Amino acid sequence: MFRRCVAVAALAALLLATPGTAAEKKQLLLLGQKRDNHPPTTHEFMAGLRVLARCLEPISSVEVRAVEVEEPWPEGPDLIRRADGVVLYLSEGAKWLEADPRRLDAVAQLAARGGGLSALHWGIGAKEARHVESFVKLFGGCHGGPDRRYQVVETELQVADGQHPVARGLAPLTVRDEFYYRLKAPAGEPAPRTLLTATIDGQAQRVAWTWERADGGRSFGYSGLHFHDNWRHEFYRRLATQGVLWTLKLDIPAAGVPVDVEDEVLKLK
Repeated sequence: MFRRCVAVAALAALLLATPGTAAEKKQLLLLGQKRDNHPPTTHEFMAGLRVLARCLEPISSVEVRAVEVEEPWPEGPDLIRRADGVVLYLSEGAKWLEADPRRLDAVAQLAARGGGLSALHWGIGAKEARHVESFVKLFGGCHGGPDRRYQVVETELQVADGQHPVARGLAPLTVRDEFYYRLKAPAGEPAPRTLLTATIDGQAQRVAWTWERADGGRSFGYSGLHFHDNWRHEFYRRLATQGVLWTLKLDIPAAGVPVDVEDEVLKLK
């Protein structure tokens, strides 16, 4: 009887320790800012993160915390160090990362232990080239320096890596957005994989990527999401949601993650 009780207790403990329980939830930080000097309905970072948080809400294995970053943000490095993944949707993400050496170190520590790193639109870039190198080493892509290219275009998004889990449930979409392109990429192997392309200047340009880093972690980036209204596309919500989940090493259903949200969530407050 004693042995049977021990076996039952051990099985119960094993079940309680499986991924998806409260104790094992992935801790995800969504980091944003107030809209910068762009016109209303563009660079609405916190409103966009509200949509992303709502899409992630049904995922029981993830604990999501959206944070509006106000400089100097002294508590930030500790929050990042305790997280399993971060998403940057803010102004000049590469510059922001280097603005506080403790912040850069915290993200580097997160990456070193296999954490997930994601960045969207201006969160993947910086105007000055000096911020590019450290960002590329962590996130796998960057829009930065005096040679950076960007355009507002109406174009078709094409899935370039249809076998990738992040691409599940995605089909070509014609959309108007501002895309950054000719992005910087890290040297060496493993190399980032192009996930999505958009036809710009008559050529297929990489606008989304995934990267399985040498440290065992994963990075995802998308250069679109300039206009807040594009969150109304199921494609956009699914792309961002699945990209983030993939960086956290969580499974993505074959048909894609359901990303239905109430219209109220999509509105600007």
